[in-house]
Amino acid sequence: MLHKRKGNPFTEGSRELFDLAGQGRIDVFFLGGAQIDGEGNINLVRAEGKRFPGSFGSAYMYQAVKKTILFREEHSPRVLVPKVEFISARGDPAALLTGKALFSWQKEKRRFRLESQHEPGDIRGQTGFEYDSPPEVGITPPPSAEDLALLRGPVAKAIAADYPDFAKRVWGIN
Repeated sequence: MLHKRKGNPFTEGSRELFDLAGQGRIDVFFLGGAQIDGEGNINLVRAEGKRFPGSFGSAYMYQAVKKTILFREEHSPRVLVPKVEFISARGDPAALLTGKALFSWQKEKRRFRLESQHEPGDIRGQTGFEYDSPPEVGITPPPSAEDLALLRGPVAKAIAADYPDFAKRVWGIN
């Protein structure tokens, strides 16, 4: 969204974003990657012989913003790997959220801990890195009716302007 005039509050592009991060004025930052490993490293440059657009400041943002949440919809050993092929950024994430599970970060151990899974299934078999887990892993609670109304209403409408394909796929908005 930084490269779009509409919906971008910054008049000088990403420079302002980086300035705000450096001043500690960004509370949370969401960061994805082509690969994510069990040490919290991400790869945004190359994987499986494919070249990606690059990291564009992710290494800086990962360090500057105190609460970075890693995310990736796909949850597979192809994406969640033992070691990324190229380290674009490393840090201490607050969490890792995938389409199948939520992990917290254990800074002192430098490894993830499974907190919940979104539905019953073999999370360990679908994760390429080692992680800690409580004896019983709960199911992630579903969103409340209020949260769903917010997501399906004002959030969906705002997102549809910049991400029409996503909005159509998720909410059926044209």
